[in-house]
Amino acid sequence: MSSLKIFLILSLFFLTTLVIPVTLQVSAQEESQVLQPEENLLQFLGISPSAESVDYLQNKTQFQLHTLLTEQRHSKTWNLSYRIHKESRAGLEMLFSVDEDIEERLETLDLKNLEKLVKAIEEALLEKKKIYIYGCGATGRLAKQMESTFWHPFWQKAKKRKRLWSKIESHLGEGIEEKLIGEMTGGDRALISSLEGFEDLQLIGRLQLEDREIERGDVVICVTEGGETSSVIGTILAALSQWKKGSDFNPSHSKNRLYFVYNNPDEKLIPFDRSREVLEEDGITKINLATGPQAITGSTRMQATTIETFVIGNALQTALERTLRQFLSKREMKKLGFRSSFSLEEKLREFSSILQEVKKSLGSIAEFTDLESHTYNSGHLSTYFAQKGLITVFIDSTERSPTFRLYPLDTVKEPRRKCWIQVWTPSSGLQEAWLAFLARPFRGLSPEFYRKPFEEEIQDPYLKRAALESLKSAGNDQQFLYDFSLSEFNLTNRGPEKGDLGVLIFMTPEEKQLKEEGASFRTFIDLFLKKGAKVSLIFVTDKSPKKISKLLSKRTDISEKVKDSLIVLEIKDKNDPFSLNLQIALKILLNAHSTAVMARLGKVIGNTMTNVSPSNLKLIGRATYLIQSHVNDVLGRPEWVKLHGIRKPVSYGEANAVLFEAIGFLKNRKVGQTAEVALSIIRILESLRRKESISPQEALKIVRKTGLSQYLMTVTSGQNE
Repeated sequence: MSSLKIFLILSLFFLTTLVIPVTLQVSAQEESQVLQPEENLLQFLGISPSAESVDYLQNKTQFQLHTLLTEQRHSKTWNLSYRIHKESRAGLEMLFSVDEDIEERLETLDLKNLEKLVKAIEEALLEKKKIYIYGCGATGRLAKQMESTFWHPFWQKAKKRKRLWSKIESHLGEGIEEKLIGEMTGGDRALISSLEGFEDLQLIGRLQLEDREIERGDVVICVTEGGETSSVIGTILAALSQWKKGSDFNPSHSKNRLYFVYNNPDEKLIPFDRSREVLEEDGITKINLATGPQAITGSTRMQATTIETFVIGNALQTALERTLRQFLSKREMKKLGFRSSFSLEEKLREFSSILQEVKKSLGSIAEFTDLESHTYNSGHLSTYFAQKGLITVFIDSTERSPTFRLYPLDTVKEPRRKCWIQVWTPSSGLQEAWLAFLARPFRGLSPEFYRKPFEEEIQDPYLKRAALESLKSAGNDQQFLYDFSLSEFNLTNRGPEKGDLGVLIFMTPEEKQLKEEGASFRTFIDLFLKKGAKVSLIFVTDKSPKKISKLLSKRTDISEKVKDSLIVLEIKDKNDPFSLNLQIALKILLNAHSTAVMARLGKVIGNTMTNVSPSNLKLIGRATYLIQSHVNDVLGRPEWVKLHGIRKPVSYGEANAVLFEAIGFLKNRKVGQTAEVALSIIRILESLRRKESISPQEALKIVRKTGLSQYLMTVTSGQNE
């Protein structure tokens, strides 16, 4: 019997035992079967809760977020890991079905506060005030995208029309292109990977607000997927305090300029002090975009950030259209991409057609998913190449790392590639690539500005130590560690090898480069094909698939080699000078694709990200909950009870103590991409199964040899005896 058939049989068994929750009725006879030696799990395992675990349980309750809606398992993707191994298309259908939650939310969204936001941006532009968009993690990358993908490119195009630009400057002032600032917790370096300790500090939000010289009267838009991120909350409260310092403070004035955007129901957030402080504040306008659980449990890079990007991007674009139309003619507006007037409601309705267009390419996306997962499974690597779609591609590639516990993007100091994926853009050198990426110079955090407040104002020893250490990796010098260009260094040291995969993202009007000899896109294709690597082409364009096929047919040297790895999304760009719809289509596609790839590689169990890295207080809480829920799922199986008797469920505190021991055990060991969650689950269950405590070393051997997914499917079948 083939290994695939064995896997599918085991997967089916896994579904029938793990996926369906079991309620046990304990009889008097069964009571006697309860295993007394393991009643005190920690004593049985020989674990004394560490000081960090005790501190987390007693003093970090505000970061134990497993009650939030965004942390729950979505019913539509409950058995994703099984379905995706059986057929990529079926798994992708499940993932895209959760994006339908965004459609439903947009249909019921109260536009009152969004219209207020549009009006605030419009007024700020005319008053020459700043617009400050701040987020953390996925929403921080959203903030960067607003500035670097939408705002700056729009004005760069406008500048090319000198007479028109002169008219714009006379009304909106010089430097209008600098008036929008997209900032994330930790600055530009955090685009690569999170900086430990920063997210959990309200202080850093306040300091970055000051560092970017945001003042009373500026529009401040703070975005947090969960609604509880400390750094984002610190930002909005610091902005409010600027208003409160004035003797003429009036909440009705500040709330016209201060906005808090989030994705959980208010009643789920109220128990958390920091969230409640914002939600009950009259001087802040709240915009709730909650869509429900995410396709992958807790992975708010998906539906939560998608709806936030779409809504905030459209609010910004609508405000710009209304502002410019006050002093530009219809003909001038058309030159800027605004063909006619539109309402915010009309723009938000376009999400449905975008999603439907992505779904049309389900078959092609499934083939792409199979190709990329096979690339990694066979020990090869991928390189994504993009220009206009660079940030969307970059966001997806970097967010794979914390979600699925992959190596982060390689620095130039790495002797060889470790990260499975790299991103290139048509630039000749490192700094030129950053400029193309950000549409401005790199912006880090100056240690001189942040160190003293960190030392004096952070009371928690763990957070102070983590923040001061991360500050060393947040400065302007960090840009020189990462090269996304077509430099000689990359071509020589990071170039493709036989069996690798090159993925090109064409976004209107970049498809024209296929016809141009010497164009960077052609250079990339030729390089990969010459080396025996595979090539995939993704077109997000206003051209029909038929026109793209015709264009490719003229290049027989390319068309035959990529015909089985081609995706074309036809997205209309009418009244969309930001190309927001194109970017959202690409985001939806890549979100589902990269998640499907990782699920096929065994980095998803059911629909949970058990490979998550517990690198901050929030993720420690998520990891704890994953350990608790997966262990208790197994303990509740009838097969387990039959073999080992009934045992009370593992508590949150017990799971947390085991997690912290795993964190300490793995900290200084070169164990690659092994996750603490998998180690903890297997250590608990295998000890209970054997009726004797196993060491972390023994658990690690099982993680490496068997893997968590396979272990959970066979732990009650007797195959582990």
